[in-house]
Amino acid sequence: MTDSNDVGMDAVQRRLMFEDECILVDENDRVVGHDTKYNCHLMEKIEAENLLHRAFSVFLFNSKFELLLQQRSKTKVTFPFVWTNTCCSHPLYRESELIDENVLGVRNAAQRKLLDELGIVAKDVPVDEFTALGRMLYKAPSDGKWGEHELDYLLFIVRDVKLEPNPDEVADIKYVSREELKELVKKADEGDDEAVKLSPWFRLVVDNFLMKWWDHVEKGTLIEAADMITIHKL
Repeated sequence: MTDSNDVGMDAVQRRLMFEDECILVDENDRVVGHDTKYNCHLMEKIEAENLLHRAFSVFLFNSKFELLLQQRSKTKVTFPFVWTNTCCSHPLYRESELIDENVLGVRNAAQRKLLDELGIVAKDVPVDEFTALGRMLYKAPSDGKWGEHELDYLLFIVRDVKLEPNPDEVADIKYVSREELKELVKKADEGDDEAVKLSPWFRLVVDNFLMKWWDHVEKGTLIEAADMITIHKL
């Protein structure tokens, strides 16, 4: 059910909120059901029913080992207009995205959303090129109504790709080096520039994992950093 506060919701985001069914999991990442994207992002539901859904965050690097960032569209329901990693979304409750073996369901979802959000065609991001490095569980309110409670798969990939961002999803994009990312984080911390805000999940990855994993990106040893047994509760 919608309420009067939803009347201003962007038409594309409204459709996704009610058509997309997220995968509900417990804190051990076992599938326990499914629910609409709408319900999964209502803080009232998250708090009352402890709704936790599966998600993924893609970190795409080019051949110069620069990380592609996106600024989320102003029409996004949660965390609009913040800077974040390459692509952040959810595997859906459908056969192709529920496959646990080799994290194939999540990889399939990542490939789908890279096309949806950034226009990256499937052949440029083959599912077997994603390296799943870990999982984290976090909760983050966006405003008084919406928020996130996700068990997030962290996927890394190194590919040179053609980009055609979808303005319904993405306001801006840029590649950054390590030093440029550090400067961006510093600006976000200073809070002087309203245009520089970082998503909470991206900031958790930056603070806990990203710089040491970036070493493995440059060395071509990402698989050595992978730990898909631990679920980091942050």
